[in-house]
Amino acid sequence: MANDFLIVVDMQTDFVSGSLGTPEARSIVAAVAERAAAFEGTVVFTRDTHDACYADTQEGRCLPVAHCRRGTSGWELVDELEHVRRDRDCLVFDKPSFGSLELATWLVEQDSVEPIDSIELVGLCTDICVVSNALLIKANLPEVPLRVESSLCAGVTLAAHDAALATMRSCQIEVL
Repeated sequence: MANDFLIVVDMQTDFVSGSLGTPEARSIVAAVAERAAAFEGTVVFTRDTHDACYADTQEGRCLPVAHCRRGTSGWELVDELEHVRRDRDCLVFDKPSFGSLELATWLVEQDSVEPIDSIELVGLCTDICVVSNALLIKANLPEVPLRVESSLCAGVTLAAHDAALATMRSCQIEVL
């Protein structure tokens, strides 16, 4: 039996239809939900998580748009993904920044118990949080096959999406 993982990155209301939402993000919701619901391995989620001090952080100074504040509707997973998370009782990693060190550490622990066969990433935003998590995972588990499903990701712009995919390919992450 395969030990495969699907990481669903930041499929939250603020990134889909809220303060940082885009048509591209909205266009992948149904397909990401379908992939997560049908995935035959372990599905985990990440959630961008900020608090009232966001404006005082480096990210807040560089991106002065309030988003994904803990406890708000914008912080929640979009309904389609929240249903999958609940139905499958999936683990969620709340992260204060682009990549989740906690997720990478947890995957290393899982791999030490039973070798991981593959890890796949989908979600938002390709050029920020997807690439950050992919590179953290690759650095911590360099021999585990890692892939990103490009049609199930969306970037801030199409050009940024494509640039992030090129970066991941350069780092030996398979882009589907």
